[in-house]
Amino acid sequence: MWHDKSTDTVLKELEVNPDVGLTSQEAEARLAKYGENKLKGKPKKSLAALFFSQLKDMLIYVLLGAAVITLIVGEYVDAVIILAVVFLNAAIGVFQEQKAEKAIEALQQMTTPRTLVRRDGDIKEIDSVHVVPGDIVILDAGRYIPADLRLISGANLQIEESALTGESVPSDKDPDALLEGPKTPIGDMANMAFMSTLVTYGRGEGVAVATAMDTEMGKIAKILDEDDQSMTPLQIKLEELGKVLGYIAIGICVVIFIIGLLQGRDLFELFLTSISLAVAAIPEGLPAIVAIVLALGVTRMSKLNAIVKKLPAVETLGSVNIICSDKTGTLTQNKMTVVKHYTAAPLGEEPPVEMIKTFVLCSDATFEEGQGTGDPTEIALVVYGQQHNLMKKSLEAEYKRVAEKPFDSDRKLMSTLNQTRKGYRVHTKGAIDQLLKVSATTVVNGEVVPLTEELKQQYLQAAEAMSDDALRVLAAAFKDTEAVISPDEMEKDLTFLGFVGMIDPPRLEVKDSIREAKLAGITPIMITGDHRNTAVAIAKELEIAASIDQSMTGAEIDELSDEEFARRIQNIRVFARVSPEHKVKIVKAFKAQGNVVSMTGDGVNDAPSLKSADIGVAMGITGTDVSKGASDMILTDDNFTTIVKAIREGRNIYANIRKTVTFLLSCNFGEIVAILASIIFFWPLPLLATQILWINLVTDTLPAIALGVDPGEKDVMKRKPRDPKESFFSKGVATQAVLGGLLIGSLTLVAFYLGLREHGYSLGAGSIPEDVMTYARTMAFVVLAASQLFYSFAKRSSTKSIFELGLFSNKFLVLAVLAGFALQFASITIPFLADAFKVQNLSLADWGIVIALALVPLCVNELIKLGKKLLARN
Repeated sequence: MWHDKSTDTVLKELEVNPDVGLTSQEAEARLAKYGENKLKGKPKKSLAALFFSQLKDMLIYVLLGAAVITLIVGEYVDAVIILAVVFLNAAIGVFQEQKAEKAIEALQQMTTPRTLVRRDGDIKEIDSVHVVPGDIVILDAGRYIPADLRLISGANLQIEESALTGESVPSDKDPDALLEGPKTPIGDMANMAFMSTLVTYGRGEGVAVATAMDTEMGKIAKILDEDDQSMTPLQIKLEELGKVLGYIAIGICVVIFIIGLLQGRDLFELFLTSISLAVAAIPEGLPAIVAIVLALGVTRMSKLNAIVKKLPAVETLGSVNIICSDKTGTLTQNKMTVVKHYTAAPLGEEPPVEMIKTFVLCSDATFEEGQGTGDPTEIALVVYGQQHNLMKKSLEAEYKRVAEKPFDSDRKLMSTLNQTRKGYRVHTKGAIDQLLKVSATTVVNGEVVPLTEELKQQYLQAAEAMSDDALRVLAAAFKDTEAVISPDEMEKDLTFLGFVGMIDPPRLEVKDSIREAKLAGITPIMITGDHRNTAVAIAKELEIAASIDQSMTGAEIDELSDEEFARRIQNIRVFARVSPEHKVKIVKAFKAQGNVVSMTGDGVNDAPSLKSADIGVAMGITGTDVSKGASDMILTDDNFTTIVKAIREGRNIYANIRKTVTFLLSCNFGEIVAILASIIFFWPLPLLATQILWINLVTDTLPAIALGVDPGEKDVMKRKPRDPKESFFSKGVATQAVLGGLLIGSLTLVAFYLGLREHGYSLGAGSIPEDVMTYARTMAFVVLAASQLFYSFAKRSSTKSIFELGLFSNKFLVLAVLAGFALQFASITIPFLADAFKVQNLSLADWGIVIALALVPLCVNELIKLGKKLLARN
């Protein structure tokens, strides 16, 4: 590591003279050896590759198999419908994937385009892509750093590194510092500067020690570029479901063939029957319906200021039980703010005017129209002045600066000499201990008095109390003089005024959001590059942590084995002074414990952990392009509260998908019961393949989508997060689905039997006329469709009756059911449709019979819910 080597050793290893720099020939040779100084990404997938990757799913394989069989037996309409569903699903997947994976491009854009280097003894401006290890880079305020540098000289050099460290205050740099140990946190590397960070103050020089993918920024790019496409809980569930359904479909087809052959049935009829059952077993529209439900959920979430980039991420929110949040800019406002002041004698409500004047005049920052330039600490002081009607422009016009003594990291002081009506005044600000050393007097009750040891202790104790609250303390002093004095004379025999405490304060609305998250069984975790005391103070205020014992630093993480870290992590609520690698390690440790982890952040340093988390949430306003590219979801208002709203929506969406899937499976199981029973008992088939397809893709689809946009139950955020390992069919859902399917299938056979008996035939009759068979199948067709439409109302909740939820609280479902009945009625009464589906119109009495039969599954389901409630009460 370069930070633990002296500048002479580094320059010797890199074979460069800092006064001359590299020669042009040497620079060319190194460029050929190390390559251009830019970040690299993996090759992009082609559209075709993206498309075919969407087809790698068991359910899709079975559907494609069914399509091939339907083509072989000449059922072309069925084949077209199945293939349309498959290709629609794949197209949606391709569209979503194309919008994602922008992180590397964003990182490439962040590298500075031009930089100053010393080559052949002259200072030259070159493209940053041509910087090579060994280049002497010249730094000054406002310039981005082109590569990782070991600093070799500097004057008051400060670099804003929040993109890498998460700290809101620029880091003071000391080229002469020697740091021991390879695991020094980036934020503590005072003798180093890193690619894409910004010089905010002073000047300096550094030698390039790492370029391109070898830089700290490059390490982040490598982590982002790892092809770790872990599936979301929903994708896992649907893949498992697809496999199960596929095996069931194949098993049923084999059983039918064996039974059919034993019964001596016609081979072509066996083919048709097999297709009927394959169609019955597989909910062909399931992938498309789930995609539509997710897409509608995404649209709703965008209205809540949450933009979802990947559809499956919506449901992942519903099972989140850990929110790892960056501190700076996410939980806090990302701006230093003066929150306290202290003078020897209390001023009551009066502001310390003279102290504020000193702070404002002894600063180089500006703040106009809501925008600040310069050091964040100085910007905070200028804003502090504005809050008390002491405007920097007005003060500088009245008290013109005539001389100054710039800030120095050894002195930790800055002084200016300003003209006054009576002469001149020195204004000094800096560290309280340093300022007390050069002060002889202080102001008490408006009078200048000697600075006694007692008063010094009083000031230091008050400052220590502010530091304990994680406030950054800055003191002010002055002295009047009749003439212009030299900078060396400025910081002697000063009059101490007092000091202020400043901090990057928490966002106002975050505390309530954290409280709501905790009620929902979600644990908030703070992860930051900032110092431990500052992080814990903010965490206590936001009720994330109760004490400093619930915190851990990056250095402490490095000392623990993976097993020890995983064991201790459950009790930690604040991680401070961490690197990007630590953030990834923390997220992975939580995931290894079976948690579903969300990570929020806005900086470049957050991007790897955003990608490692189950769901990465980037800030839309303050977030970098890198963090947005690596995330699954972007908050357009940067509001932590929006995450909680998004989690509520995610829980509802998962519940709705579960309702949709179990509804479709109940209905399809009913179809299997009807057809399999007729095969086993050697009865004529009550339904044809085209009739089943009609019900599955039209009558089922409308209520299924309507269930997908159900408003949901009001107490969804008072429940614990769903266990991601929890089955789709847990908590009695499987029993309900099987019972519903048995009722629907049995009632379909009852209708078929009644239709035959009405014309004097029974199920076991040898030869049944075509018109009688058509009439009986029509009754079965109507009962199967109508019972499924009614049953959709029962699936809105497994515990609450349709009257508790409100019959019309889901207007889309009511409309879907009405539309389903209209389509079903049209298929029977419109001649060309009736001919296509081989059905005919029913008598009024038979319409009454089929509607009564169709209502039975809904009524039974509602009675079961009532029975459960009565048992629970007793």
